[in-house]
Amino acid sequence: MNQSKPRRLDQLLSSLGHGSRREVRELIDAGLVTLRGEALEDEGQKIAPQDVAEVRVEGEPLEAPDGLLVMLHKPVGYVCTHAAGEGETIYKLVPERWTKRNPPVTSVGRLDKDTSGLLLITDRGELVQRWTSPKSVVEKVYVAEVDKPLEAGLVDVFASGTLMLRSEDSPCLPAKLEIVSERTARVTLTEGRYHQVRRMFASQGWHVEKLHRVNFGEYDLGELAEGEWRVV
Repeated sequence: MNQSKPRRLDQLLSSLGHGSRREVRELIDAGLVTLRGEALEDEGQKIAPQDVAEVRVEGEPLEAPDGLLVMLHKPVGYVCTHAAGEGETIYKLVPERWTKRNPPVTSVGRLDKDTSGLLLITDRGELVQRWTSPKSVVEKVYVAEVDKPLEAGLVDVFASGTLMLRSEDSPCLPAKLEIVSERTARVTLTEGRYHQVRRMFASQGWHVEKLHRVNFGEYDLGELAEGEWRVV
């Protein structure tokens, strides 16, 4: 989203979620939009790329004007959709302004309602394309708690590249499984098939009771608290 040309003030603010053109006009008329401390009065004023960092709205700098990338610690019970009627959405956990950006924010590497952990949210199309392309290789690391003691043989099964999932016509790519404790495993994947970790365990007779993602590519959840987010 990096902009190399001057942009109209109202277009700039609207694209960053500050409201419709009318709402932005109201902010400007109220003297709440400034450039280097001077109130801006013309919504059509062109803002040069080098000046964007100096614009303030109600005293605050513009947030991620070149594109937003956020790490979110998704709790269980939230869904990765903007649609209403499917339950609590992850977008209730982040500032409402982000959902009004243009292009809109979206989640990358979705997690189902019953899975917690690291989720990336962005409005940067090039990142979405990079991470969701069939040709992309992005490591994702999960911690799974299962319903019965794990067996050492699962390590080789997951790594074999021959494990088949129901209703699929090609085997899973090799995955790394580390047995952490009697019923806890750490699984590293480079694919993103539907409910893949749960289905891989189910194919061998184990039920995943809890699933938590701790890594996505170069990003690590670290100490980020449940329900909290951080711009990266």
